Amino acid sequence: MTDISQRQPAAPDTSPPSTEPRAGRSPAATTSSDRPARLALLVASGAAFVSFLDLSVVNIAFPAITRDYPGSAATTPTWVVSGYAVAFAALLTPAGQLADALGRGRVFLTALAGFALTSLLCALAPGADWLIAGRFLQGATAAFLIPAGLGLVLSVTPPARIGVAMAAWTAAGGFAATVGPAVGGALVDWFGWRSVFVINVPIAALLIATGLRLTRGDQRHTQGLPDPIGTVATGLGIGAVVAAVTQGQQWGWGAWQTLVTGLGGLVLLGLALWRSRTHPRPAIAVGLWRSHHYALVNAVAFVFGATMFAWLLAGPLWLDTMWHYSVLQSAAAMTVGAIASMVTAVLAGRAPVPWQRWLGVLGAVMFAASTLYMSTGSWDATPALWTAWVPAGLLGGGGIGLLITVLGTTAARSLPPHRFAAGIGMNLTARQSGGALGVAVLAAVFAAHPTQPLTAFHTLFAVCAGIAVATAVLAALPIRAEEPQP
Repeated sequence: MTDISQRQPAAPDTSPPSTEPRAGRSPAATTSSDRPARLALLVASGAAFVSFLDLSVVNIAFPAITRDYPGSAATTPTWVVSGYAVAFAALLTPAGQLADALGRGRVFLTALAGFALTSLLCALAPGADWLIAGRFLQGATAAFLIPAGLGLVLSVTPPARIGVAMAAWTAAGGFAATVGPAVGGALVDWFGWRSVFVINVPIAALLIATGLRLTRGDQRHTQGLPDPIGTVATGLGIGAVVAAVTQGQQWGWGAWQTLVTGLGGLVLLGLALWRSRTHPRPAIAVGLWRSHHYALVNAVAFVFGATMFAWLLAGPLWLDTMWHYSVLQSAAAMTVGAIASMVTAVLAGRAPVPWQRWLGVLGAVMFAASTLYMSTGSWDATPALWTAWVPAGLLGGGGIGLLITVLGTTAARSLPPHRFAAGIGMNLTARQSGGALGVAVLAAVFAAHPTQPLTAFHTLFAVCAGIAVATAVLAALPIRAEEPQP
């Protein structure tokens, strides 16, 4: 990451140029009405809310799902979550490419309709296998929602407002992750676990009705779709690697399932990268990596994703295991970090461009301080909401808001307008892949201390602090002003 005001334009991609208007960067865009930008931001933020909500809201429905499917295998609850997460991470990169090629508005609204239909499939699932299949499909449609929606926002947002737009979008996703347990708990308690999926249908319908105007003027690449073989290899490769990391603790790190899945995924990714270097319509926009700014942002996103996802999962586990909080008490406690994240995200989005680099570093340092504090003896089995949880939540959540907003803004400013969706998709893939690694680290730490939960938590938080320090070092790295030529 670096001071964006000093960078040169990003190096061109190897793929043919798009005929799509440079609405996000042209002078005319900055003087036109803000209505299209506001509408796009509203609908994209709503879509981000429901898609990220479904990454966490189902956790609370596990017991009820298990009771409804008594004959299913013990691994069913794992795949109800993992299926969504694996498909989501696997398809973010190809989804971004396809959104740029087919038209972001069209892809976005089609994905919204698909998200509603797959949510309904999950709600009506007659058996566990149907539910898992529905969750895979739901995660796949969510993967198309995110880069298409955010790419659409960036294409109609004046450059001076990109930081504010990214802050609003980040706040929507962060809020969804935090209120997920509370929303899930209330729905399961009042209407049963199927309502967790049914609620997505009217929300998606409302967003579609609101966003129908977004397809006006939506243009496609004239050169055709990305390399189909490379696209399939990219999705399957990322999905296989994420699945191996996610399920490695359960399967066994040396088990044949883990090795075949992980190595097979790496081979497929290698194939996709090899084809993308020479193909006229690459499945992976490798040309974007010639921008050192963009490449570094992806590296920071991957490293920070590992510690952030582990921390977000460990928080509710701590409240349940150590302090024995109820679901609603835990949800209320988790709002501390969510509010801090939203406040700092807005501040980071409105900050002057030259400050962005150091705000990102500050966010990583704040997160490191929070997790380091949580690894000390000040955190024990005695509940200490105000003296322990609140300070750590303010530091950790505030740090997340700063860094995630800076990463998103920096990535957006590093991208050519015709590659907005593809670039955002790859950036989010890096974060989600790092998150899968972080969850695997959490599982490994707890497996090493099965009868000592306090030791396991302290060890995990110390590891998170170390990763956060590494993130701060990466974010502070200087980058030369001259970008290499392709």
